[in-house]
Amino acid sequence: MEVRLSGSMGGMGVEGPQLPVGTQVVLRVARPDRADGVAQRGATGRVGGITRDGQYEIHLVDGRIADARRDQLSLRAAYQDEAIAVEPPDGDRLVREHTIYAAVVGSRAFGLATDESDTDTRGVYVAPTEAFWSLAKPPTHVDGPEPEWFSWEVERFCELALKANPNLLEVLHSPLVVTQTPLGEELVGLRRAFLSQLAYQTYSGYVLSQFKKLEADFRRDGAPKWKHVMHLIRLLLAARTLLTEGELAVDVGPDRDRLLAIRAGMVPWDEVERWRLSLHAELDEALRKTVLPAVPDVTRVDGWLRSVRRAGLTR
Repeated sequence: MEVRLSGSMGGMGVEGPQLPVGTQVVLRVARPDRADGVAQRGATGRVGGITRDGQYEIHLVDGRIADARRDQLSLRAAYQDEAIAVEPPDGDRLVREHTIYAAVVGSRAFGLATDESDTDTRGVYVAPTEAFWSLAKPPTHVDGPEPEWFSWEVERFCELALKANPNLLEVLHSPLVVTQTPLGEELVGLRRAFLSQLAYQTYSGYVLSQFKKLEADFRRDGAPKWKHVMHLIRLLLAARTLLTEGELAVDVGPDRDRLLAIRAGMVPWDEVERWRLSLHAELDEALRKTVLPAVPDVTRVDGWLRSVRRAGLTR
């Protein structure tokens, strides 16, 4: 870890992120030592201080001392990582070539879009199975390659969706599908397997934590971020439908006008808070009667994922 120090050594300015005394480092280049010898590239030591000309004084393991600039040093662990680094897969290419499913989410899927709303697309891609045999694994998620496009590798997607992460469940239930391959169709066909009573904790817990922050904004600034408030209420409405009917409703339907009024800041905070608390109470009652299973169908999802990986060996 680097700490930021500022000051001067012998009249020479020393500013910027600095390595603390005692930090283990490796020389990236050969450097002369103070005994008229040469400390070779890869020599290991510890930071002993900063010299008058702003270099690091490195106490090498054999007792010698060498001076080096920051760009001539690596943290020991980082140096070893660099030494065995393998070029990682190109995430953008993986998304372009291996996306199995993508859909528009956000305000456009919720029925809350305005003229200023972005088109947010979320997708799932399947990395070739042999890509996992490398030291450099495929990325678990990729931001891009297009603006407002975010994708998960299928394994990570399944893991988060099984935990009832609202963002991922909404991807599978969006009415605005952009891309769907046969594997994507299979994934959508599994969407009920991801639904469980875990949604009660994920939805209500997230809303509760975020409302505490928004309440602090309201006390400090006189107004919260109303768009965020709107989406938190929307999450509670979606959770209520999910727990009571066993189905995830993405479009807000008859609640649209009331939610947009919140977004416009036309609903007093106290009224919004009353609605939120009543929805939490309704969630408690819905959980008591819910038709959803206690946990998702992990076995079914895991079996499908295994089949995807096996199929990936023959492509």
